[in-house]
Amino acid sequence: MKKDLLFDNLKNIREDYDYTQSYLASILGVSRANYARWELGIKIIPLKKLNEYCNYFNLSMDYVVGLTNKRENMRNDNVLDKKLIGKNLREFRIKNNLSLRDLAKIVNTSHSTLGAYEQGKTLILTAFLIEICLKFNLSMDEFCNRK
Repeated sequence: MKKDLLFDNLKNIREDYDYTQSYLASILGVSRANYARWELGIKIIPLKKLNEYCNYFNLSMDYVVGLTNKRENMRNDNVLDKKLIGKNLREFRIKNNLSLRDLAKIVNTSHSTLGAYEQGKTLILTAFLIEICLKFNLSMDEFCNRK
């Protein structure tokens, strides 16, 4: 998967529906300029906004970020639970015999940041979750308990 596929898909999906950036930005509650930065790859869409985007279009995160080419409809009422995602992250790490430091090296962050994710204190960054899913061939939707 090429790194900018996420940004290509955000744009391509939006254009499939003939929506403007302004329209989709208003749906997601962000400025058009901020939304444009996501499509251009200047910034990575936050996981919460990615979930809202996927819910709006009834699409899987895996498809939108390019982990799969299979475009399937999904329920549009998925809510992210940072504690449950943190629990999933911890279980994944332990199952794969990774220390917090090992996983931190993989996603290029600190072990204390990963610890905060695992404890459900904060929601994992989209970029980190994509990196984990790519490296270990995992589903973002399953990781986030999306149905």
